[in-house]
Amino acid sequence: MDRPLLSLRTTLVFLLAVLGGAVAALLSWMAGEGVPQSVFVGLAAAGAAVSFFNRLIVAESERGKAEVGQNGEGPERG
Repeated sequence: MDRPLLSLRTTLVFLLAVLGGAVAALLSWMAGEGVPQSVFVGLAAAGAAVSFFNRLIVAESERGKAEVGQNGEGPERG
């Protein structure tokens, strides 16, 4: 197998989601909530973060389309 299991973009999205969920769970636990509730907070934050970072980090195929204007020219420089 020469190709990776996940693309770099997918790995980055999941990594940022896990980090965001862990931070949310830690903050919830430090605020005095119980461990089970903090775990649920972390899971919910991680789930929301996947959607957020997926939209935030644009795929390269979409990036080229966004840089080209409606008239087919690139962004104006001036």
